[in-house]
Amino acid sequence: MKIRLPNTRVSLTRNRIKKSATVLASVVLTVASTLSFSATKVPFALDWKFEGPSAAFFAAIDNGHFAKADLDVEVAAGQGSLAAIPKVATGAFPLGFADINSLVQFLDQNPGAPVTAVMMVYDKPPFAVVGRKSQGVSAPKDLEGKVLGAPPPDGAWAQFPAFSEAAGIDMANVKVEPVGFPTREPMLAEGKVDAITGFSFSSYLNLVRLGVSEDDISVILMADHGLELYGNAIIVNTDFASENPELVKGFLAAVAAGWTDVIADPAMGAKAVGARNPAADVALEQRRLELAINANVLTDYVMENGMGGIDADRMAAALEQLAKNYEFNSEPDMSLYFTDAYLPEGNFPVK
Repeated sequence: MKIRLPNTRVSLTRNRIKKSATVLASVVLTVASTLSFSATKVPFALDWKFEGPSAAFFAAIDNGHFAKADLDVEVAAGQGSLAAIPKVATGAFPLGFADINSLVQFLDQNPGAPVTAVMMVYDKPPFAVVGRKSQGVSAPKDLEGKVLGAPPPDGAWAQFPAFSEAAGIDMANVKVEPVGFPTREPMLAEGKVDAITGFSFSSYLNLVRLGVSEDDISVILMADHGLELYGNAIIVNTDFASENPELVKGFLAAVAAGWTDVIADPAMGAKAVGARNPAADVALEQRRLELAINANVLTDYVMENGMGGIDADRMAAALEQLAKNYEFNSEPDMSLYFTDAYLPEGNFPVK
């Protein structure tokens, strides 16, 4: 419907202009209110800050994928998987994004907690050892005789026992230096440690930002050296999912569409991050997103089988490796940690 202003002379009074503007504003507000009322509000708990790898969730908002599913999604930044999982388990957030290995441990420590994973995103986890070639670290065995900086709560450090065994590292010859998250990369940049544990795409680019030459940085992805673990997944409160199965399916489809968008156009994804995080370096976040896509999301398995699912045999092997890092209170039960009930048959095809 076109709104046509009457062809009046300059003598049109200011009062009539104000009245027309008021009526028009009222119409706009009424339409906006009607549209927002029809969508279901869904708070979503992210595992970390607004960085490149979170772009897919913002693309799902900006490009209308959540709206198509009648969802009004608000993404909340997080402080790690260990914080995101309880948010979903308690029902404070119906859905979230978290490391599935942390979820396994959480469920072992909190039997019966209503939370599970419903869509695998990081088919290959970003757990890594990041070193300096100039300090003699290019491969796993190079850590012997070196100093490794590791934050005690770090997800990559938590998997180190299984990784060191799979990679044949003699841990008796590795000096481990506990470090804080804020000091991890600066200590490596200053040569105070020879390598660090962390997420591959984050630690690598943090070192670049600190002025370390990219040719001097070695990224040793644990998954490339015998670690069978999966990475981050969409998690859901199971009570909420039971009551709202179609909503969960629609949410996952929108997330998959968001990933399709940022895979096709990482620059768009980085700008979406920058719009929510004014402190972000958009060019840097685009690189971080591209690293995550290439190393963690678009694996050979995903290209062949689609996005979202897991391989049961690999998950069984992953649970055996987790037992090297963590002493289970009860026998691990794969059915507690992941369900494909909300995924389409054949998962989400990667375009």
